[in-house]
Amino acid sequence: MADDTRNITGLLQDWRTGKPGAANRLMEVVYGELHQIAVRQMRRERGEHTLQATALVHEMYLRLFGSEPIDWQNRAHFFAVAAQQLRRVLVDHARRRQREKRGGGQIKFSLDEKDAPVVDQDERLLEMDQALARLESLDERAAKVVELRYFGGLSEKETAEALGISVATLKRDWEFARTWLASQLM
Repeated sequence: MADDTRNITGLLQDWRTGKPGAANRLMEVVYGELHQIAVRQMRRERGEHTLQATALVHEMYLRLFGSEPIDWQNRAHFFAVAAQQLRRVLVDHARRRQREKRGGGQIKFSLDEKDAPVVDQDERLLEMDQALARLESLDERAAKVVELRYFGGLSEKETAEALGISVATLKRDWEFARTWLASQLM
């Protein structure tokens, strides 16, 4: 992990400084991990979802690498931005589906992934996005914790590192955010 982190951080610095081919080399290194994150996220989506994990990663790639280079700090910062882009891709996709047609497949949706009621997934994703926006105005760091853990699939340690906080603080923020969101998404 330490070598992987140094390698990714070095590639991010190369990309930021405009070194030719750095973005492609970076994608080769992180693609597998981004794909695993996308697969985990797509398991939460409805079964007949039209967006596949590979397409989700490719859309994230276009959003991450198609813009001006970001002042990347490290591996954790990269995956934090990737989590944010993943959320945006899914929300944009859900909004398009809602505009095209009301309704859709039924699926379970829960922060705990336990015993959630059956609801329309696109609608719930949009509700989750709106609730996260409200949580962000109340507690920006707690909202970021949800984005990194839920959408980005980061571990507690990775999330704490990305946010520059202790794991204990992260756990408190995660518990607060889950409780608050559960009250908003009833």
